[in-house]
Amino acid sequence: MRVEVLEGAERRRRWSFEDKVRIVEASYEAGVSVCSVARRHGIAQGLLFTWRRQAREGRLGGDEQAPVFVPVAITPGPSPAVPVLRSDDHDAAAQPRRARKTGVMEIDLGGGRRLKVDRDVDAAALRRVLDALEGR
Repeated sequence: MRVEVLEGAERRRRWSFEDKVRIVEASYEAGVSVCSVARRHGIAQGLLFTWRRQAREGRLGGDEQAPVFVPVAITPGPSPAVPVLRSDDHDAAAQPRRARKTGVMEIDLGGGRRLKVDRDVDAAALRRVLDALEGR
């Protein structure tokens, strides 16, 4: 068996913090697979998954605070109730009714971000979401 020690330039690429953040953000875009992002940038999928985990934990590296990525699922909410007018409500039909949003709270998170929740929100789940958004 023959062993050679190669000297010279290191063959491992050094990724800047900005490059890592850009690649991790691309991997979270809708309809994009981690495999395709890794292939496009010439890195192993495992490395990209490691960077994603580090970003979630705030340990991606660099002097800046790594962005926190929180998985979000958007589901259609219930459609607003439409009042049914009886034939003797002709005066009411002339004046459009405003839909009231009862029990809706709007939380200003700063930086132009707002979170709206209704009165039936689970307090423990809301606390977890707020902690994740604040990077705790």
